Amino acid sequence: MASKTNPRQQARLKRKKRIRKRISGNPERPRLSVFRSSKHIYAQLIDDFNGATLAAVSTMDPEIRQQEKVKGKIENAKRVGKAIADRAKAKGITKVVFDRNGFLYHGRVRALAAAAREAGLEF
Repeated sequence: MASKTNPRQQARLKRKKRIRKRISGNPERPRLSVFRSSKHIYAQLIDDFNGATLAAVSTMDPEIRQQEKVKGKIENAKRVGKAIADRAKAKGITKVVFDRNGFLYHGRVRALAAAAREAGLEF
């Protein structure tokens, strides 16, 4: 994890705070939060009203790892987006609030969002 003096991380955390002031999830429309590390990507559906995680998927999930290997992190992000949408639909969730967690809406974050939309989530 980067130190608190890292200006890029400080900028992301500043964006994250600014975004989170405005959005929150509830049982009917949970928050789809995305976290991106250098190797993996994580997505979870969060009900902020009850403080509960409803579903979570990452590139480290056995379900994703068992699939045929692909080259590139964007392809893995697409798989995670499809998997989180499938898990949401299994729980009867069709609408979510997208939380990019301070990351720019570009690359892996955008690929995950697009795959979740294609698989049936609305946001």
